[in-house]
Formats: sequence, C-alpha cells, structure tokens
Amino acid sequence: MQFTRKTSYSKSIIGLLIKFTLIAIVFIAIIFLLNKLDFPAPKKTIEKIIPNENFKVVK
Repeated sequence: MQFTRKTSYSKSIIGLLIKFTLIAIVFIAIIFLLNKLDFPAPKKTIEKIIPNENFKVVK
C-alpha cells in the first residue's frame, strides 16, 4: 500500500480565485442593478406633535 502525497496546490488556489472572482462579479452586479432602480420619494410630509410633558430637563 502506497501513500501518495499531494505536492501541487496550484489547482486549488486557481479554483479558489475563480470562485472568489465570480462571487465578487455577482456582488458588484447586484449593487450596480440596485443603484439603477429609482425609488420614489415619499410625497406626504410626516409630522408628529410631541407634547412638552414628555421632555425632562437635565442639569
């Protein structure tokens, strides 16, 4: 029974780099497409009246 030693790690490094670049390209594409979407700004102004009794004076 012979044991074989794997001495070349270049294939695993190349595979890892390819996977990383594909993930990075997909991530950048998603950000680019989300940036192209134009979400409308709300037209209604939001006003809430807060009574003065909720405030505490800190000295």
